[in-house]
Amino acid sequence: MNKPTLLILAAGMGSRYGGLKQLDGVGPDGETIMDYSVYDSLKSGFGKVVFVIRKSFSHQFIKRAEKLYGRFCSDLAFVEQEPDNLPEGFSVPSTRIKPWGTGHAVLVAAGEISTPFAAINADDFYGRGSFQKIQGFLSQVDLIRGNFCMVGFRASNTLSPSGSVSRGVCSVDRESMLISVEEHHNIKEENGIIRGEKSPGENRVISPETAVSMNMWGFTPDIFEKAETLFREFLVKNKGNDKAEFYIPSVVDSLLKSGDATCKVLTTDEKWFGVTYKEDREEVSGRLRSLTAEGHYPSPLFL
Repeated sequence: MNKPTLLILAAGMGSRYGGLKQLDGVGPDGETIMDYSVYDSLKSGFGKVVFVIRKSFSHQFIKRAEKLYGRFCSDLAFVEQEPDNLPEGFSVPSTRIKPWGTGHAVLVAAGEISTPFAAINADDFYGRGSFQKIQGFLSQVDLIRGNFCMVGFRASNTLSPSGSVSRGVCSVDRESMLISVEEHHNIKEENGIIRGEKSPGENRVISPETAVSMNMWGFTPDIFEKAETLFREFLVKNKGNDKAEFYIPSVVDSLLKSGDATCKVLTTDEKWFGVTYKEDREEVSGRLRSLTAEGHYPSPLFL
């Protein structure tokens, strides 16, 4: 059986961070957070690695990735996500500057993926245990079409001390199947209470134990056909809206409601960290130094 593929969404421009955070060396030997994800995925049994990037930094990105990962993974692929990557019959609004979001990023990789695959963000640290769990699910011999999964992190393990974050807040049944996932914004903890906005001005309290999506999803390849149909509907609905975003959680939520997919929630005790804000950098560097000192990772990471 083919090994599952890892899809890394690395096209973000890091406006809040102030630079290309996916290429920022925060590890003890200049490693990026993405380096740890590649390392953990290969150690956990993934095969091909596909990167979604932007044309503006593709040369720099590809040169670094091939030099660093090439000896450890023989199958690397790179696809560019630009605003004009659209289905036939659609055009880019004149005021649209950036691509269409994480769901769009998955779609542009369709030509490079033929196996079950995990999709992750380049700038989030997920932990080895999370990769092992999702690889185990994706490697099941009885995996069928529309049988998805996600790694659910506890909300309290996904906060940034530097500011608010956005998360997909999940509803899960007794069999650990995902019922729904809704994007919440401006999530932060104040006075021991976690709050976020389901929509502008609509605040809700989020339990520390609530499962949230950190965009660590497991899909079968039929997601591409299904997501493109939803993307077409999204483009029609948002015609003229140059800020609309096509998110992965929205795709999954739609397919769950239509009965076209199921999604197993794989819980993890791993604690997320990442560089949402420039102020996060020092803390992230400290955590990576500690993990290295404790023997979880070699330094340099790719010897």
